Amino acid sequence: MEYLRGLLAPLERKNGWTLAEQAGEVCPDGMQRLLNQADWDADAVRDEVRGFVLENLGAEDGVLAVDETGFIKKGSRSAGVQRQYTGTSGEIDNCQLGVFLAYTSTRGRALIDRELYLPTSWIEDPARRADAKIGDEVLFRTKPALARAMLERALAAKVPFRWVTGDEVYGQDPSCAAGWPSSAWSTCWRSPTSIDAGRAGKTPAPSRRSR
Repeated sequence: MEYLRGLLAPLERKNGWTLAEQAGEVCPDGMQRLLNQADWDADAVRDEVRGFVLENLGAEDGVLAVDETGFIKKGSRSAGVQRQYTGTSGEIDNCQLGVFLAYTSTRGRALIDRELYLPTSWIEDPARRADAKIGDEVLFRTKPALARAMLERALAAKVPFRWVTGDEVYGQDPSCAAGWPSSAWSTCWRSPTSIDAGRAGKTPAPSRRSR
């Protein structure tokens, strides 16, 4: 719990030392043991969180929202970090990017899934992959492809929802927006100048940008 509170705290840098200090501990041994030695499954934890969210917030008219966010970094060793655009700072910055799936209903909202975006600069660098313990089975996937994987998991877990929403990065990419059963759900994708709404399985036409 103290680890999670540290991640949510407004700390400039987040590492074993700063998280330990935030928790009132005299050294980072406990935090580092959790990350490096403790036997736990991140995907199993994700599934437990999703189940808890649905138990408390689930509704037939729920909405799934896809979006990405950036995590500003100082160094170059965090998996996926590179100079790239992030809405966190509104500019090209040294950061990691994560794609997230949120669930919302009239009962509340919460994150239920996540995927780390690994750019080709990481995927094609064996030394960096090995240092970050990124397995050979991990291949390059675009952010829309990561979003689709999360939506597929939500369907497999029988998450109750009626709408899927996101911005143009996801709505205008066939790898995310197209190919679903036409009666699966309704979609609402934000485009540069308008809102595209329709049924799943149909990719919205690209909107004209304002000049």
